[in-house]
Amino acid sequence: MVYSSFIYEVADGIATIRLNDPDRLNALTFETYAELERVFAALANDSTAKAVILTGNGKGFCSGGSVHEIIGKLIEMTGEDQLRFTRLTCDVVKNMRSLQKPIIAAVNGIAAGAGAILALACDIRILSERAKFAFLFTKVGLSGADMGACYLLPRVVGYGRAAELLFTGDTIDAQECLRIGLANRVVEHEMLLERVYDLACTLRNGPLSALGVTKELLEREADMDLYDALELEAQEQARCIQSEDFKEGYRAFIEKRPAKFRQS
Repeated sequence: MVYSSFIYEVADGIATIRLNDPDRLNALTFETYAELERVFAALANDSTAKAVILTGNGKGFCSGGSVHEIIGKLIEMTGEDQLRFTRLTCDVVKNMRSLQKPIIAAVNGIAAGAGAILALACDIRILSERAKFAFLFTKVGLSGADMGACYLLPRVVGYGRAAELLFTGDTIDAQECLRIGLANRVVEHEMLLERVYDLACTLRNGPLSALGVTKELLEREADMDLYDALELEAQEQARCIQSEDFKEGYRAFIEKRPAKFRQS
């Protein structure tokens, strides 16, 4: 597939989405949102992609919605069109969270506003030492509840820190992101993509179906009580026990060799 607002490629089982407007720190446009919604939907049926990397070209990861191409135009829209747009932005996150493949954010610079949410909606966030996050919505008169922020952020950093970040819109650096759990790792800027691809390769070679189940249950169990969660895990784990990947994992352990899990 060809997209105009980002570079998309699949190589060696890893899909890379590289936002591609470096002069504006990869600011989002209406077209970018529409294409992101489509690409994450398409990835669900792309058997060649086992893991996904989301990053940005140039000095920034994503500076959020373009001031002129989105914010200015939204003010002039009807309420119905504004709601259509906000639902589209939420559909991007919905497709990311429902995709049963691991998504890694390689945050190479500023992740602000909607850019911070795109990174947040990934499963794992690896940050360059130059990276920064800012949930800027209240700075421009919007609520901090945007694209699932009030659902996702407290689950990652806890209620108190989420409230502070969303209320103030303050910018935090990579080390603070690591300290509060928003970053999984912080690495040297020049090593960022190498480290991210190393992790993506590890995940690509894993038991893909089992990883998909793990992601799905991480999402679903957040809203369950313990007994319902335990029953769900019992059912899904029983299905995994019946899989060829589980048999291969056992054989590999006995034979003292790396497992060769199915790649579809």
